[in-house]
Amino acid sequence: MSIATAIPRATRLAALVTFAALAPAAALAQKVAPITVVINQSPWFGGFAKVVEAYEKETGNKVNLDVNPFAGSAEKQRSSVRSKEGQFDLLVMNSTWLAEFYHGGFLVPLNEIDPAFKLDPQVIGYDDTAYWDPKTKTNSSKTGQVYGVPINGNIGVLYYRADLYEQAGLKVPTTWDELLANARKLHNPPNVYGMVLRGARSASDISYDWMPYLHSYGGAIFKDEKAGDFTVTLNSPQAKQAFDMYLELAKTAGPPNPGSYGQAQVIQALVTGKAAHGTPVIAAWSQMDDPTKSAVVGKMGVAVLPRGPGGQHAPTLGHFIGAIPKNIPKERQVAALTFLKWFQTYDAQLKYAQAGQPPIRKDVYAAADFGKKPEYRWMKAMVDSAPYPRMMYTVPEGAQIVSVIELRLNQAVIGERTSTDALNTAAAEIHEIMRKAGYKTGRLPDLK
Repeated sequence: MSIATAIPRATRLAALVTFAALAPAAALAQKVAPITVVINQSPWFGGFAKVVEAYEKETGNKVNLDVNPFAGSAEKQRSSVRSKEGQFDLLVMNSTWLAEFYHGGFLVPLNEIDPAFKLDPQVIGYDDTAYWDPKTKTNSSKTGQVYGVPINGNIGVLYYRADLYEQAGLKVPTTWDELLANARKLHNPPNVYGMVLRGARSASDISYDWMPYLHSYGGAIFKDEKAGDFTVTLNSPQAKQAFDMYLELAKTAGPPNPGSYGQAQVIQALVTGKAAHGTPVIAAWSQMDDPTKSAVVGKMGVAVLPRGPGGQHAPTLGHFIGAIPKNIPKERQVAALTFLKWFQTYDAQLKYAQAGQPPIRKDVYAAADFGKKPEYRWMKAMVDSAPYPRMMYTVPEGAQIVSVIELRLNQAVIGERTSTDALNTAAAEIHEIMRKAGYKTGRLPDLK
């Protein structure tokens, strides 16, 4: 699908009016061959498409967007990198796919295309996920090479009804206990549910939603993943505390069927005014103040996700990295890198922010005009969250691990298992996955 067919003509014309010439960014972009970008349809796609159209207008270079559902984009990328010659020039990879592509050796270091290329120092680090060290098999800006450029800085944040907070005299929570108290106070079913969780089982719903609880209570899937210790700790006492809090929110402040709510349903509950709180990704923000989609225009607030007692905030990365496959001709690699160079510039990221999407540069967040405008009130939550984001996992077996977590946690949410049984079962199954894959692993004794 080309960019021209992905966006209605009226929207494209509006974008051309909105996005003025980016002279410094355009100067970086040489005339190159057309590129094809494989990407998923998501809440942030519209903003990205507008920026791509600005790139086409300013440089004369062509970009074709192959737009797919989330799982479909992953499958197309997997197939393309394993072909003799890849179909796609730029892969827009979600954080949950990164390990597979890095460990598989499917990507080209960007300095092999252009030895002078560097990530701009203002680009946010996102747990070093744009870097890869094939020797240590870790994401490290100290020992690794640059393999990509962040495309979207997606993380989970706390959405809350600021108008209801004002009416009830509530303070924005910093801990899960405070959120639970606020959610219970605002719980008024069936008109408004205090908290709508993403408790459904899918490729990545409840696992992503619960991970900030796990990490902020001091728990983790593995004992020390970055040091190569893959002892499974998902059934630790800290993990149980985190999951019990999640279940308590679902039980005492959520809708009757929390196990059926995925990301789309949580966003829908928020924009229709049915939810006082939710924790979807920041990319959903553009819908909150859209009068064609939202019944809560101007009423929603955003904050950093709460933390466990004594723990740190720990929003989970759900971001995207743009990387270039090895199995395409050098001419196409150069063309793809030309776009990435342009995309990381201040001017390009300013336009991305103006389209309502999280920019990947720190200096864009610091732009004075943003802090003064109510439509950009979400930016403070992103700045406050910046020190804390965590990856869900960094191993290529991640999809199998998430599948286990999705099933077992969802079973507890819908009442088929206790929290103890769900975590013990998931830990045993993840341990078996890691054992069969040859990792240094073990697991904690069962919770009682």
